[in-house]
Amino acid sequence: MSRDAPRIAAIVLAAGRSTRMGVENKLLVDIAGTPMVRHVVEAVLASRARPALVVTGHQAADVAAAVAGLAVTLVANADYATGLSSSLKAGVMALRQPCDGVLIVLGDMPQIGAEHLDRLVAAFTPDTIVVPVHAGQRGNPVLWPAKYFPELLQLEGDAGAKRLIAVHEEHVCEADLGTDAIFVDVDTPAELAREREERE
Repeated sequence: MSRDAPRIAAIVLAAGRSTRMGVENKLLVDIAGTPMVRHVVEAVLASRARPALVVTGHQAADVAAAVAGLAVTLVANADYATGLSSSLKAGVMALRQPCDGVLIVLGDMPQIGAEHLDRLVAAFTPDTIVVPVHAGQRGNPVLWPAKYFPELLQLEGDAGAKRLIAVHEEHVCEADLGTDAIFVDVDTPAELAREREERE
């Protein structure tokens, strides 16, 4: 990476209670011999994004164990039960190094790869929110420039930053990644079974 390349951090949201999965924490379920959240974090670490932060909450010790040995900073979110926005804010507040933007990565999207993240970074400008698209539909992760950090820190509830994207629609840059991976999150036992079948 050149000296003039943007400095993009990554925040992996891994604090949720995983209620739709039943008794299991979806972030800890085994996919191809690896906990799902570790798949996601390894993809982040294989990308250009640095530093990488992992926000924990529900079963924090177990999630930390799942990513043990990886070069990440763990961020504890005591307010995780109040919704996704609390984890997003905890991650942004924990950024200690100056950065030009941050990738907000969901911990339950095991098909996202480093190449997808790097294509979002390649589309970055300091004024545009980079949103991945495929077949005309938007997905995740989303790359937020630093100018929007103050607004991210004002979010409340479980809706994440979707509302802000709508507010700043004129500043959205859509990056066509050509993959359904931007839609695939594993929330239920049926979705987990499908993900495992596709990897066999």
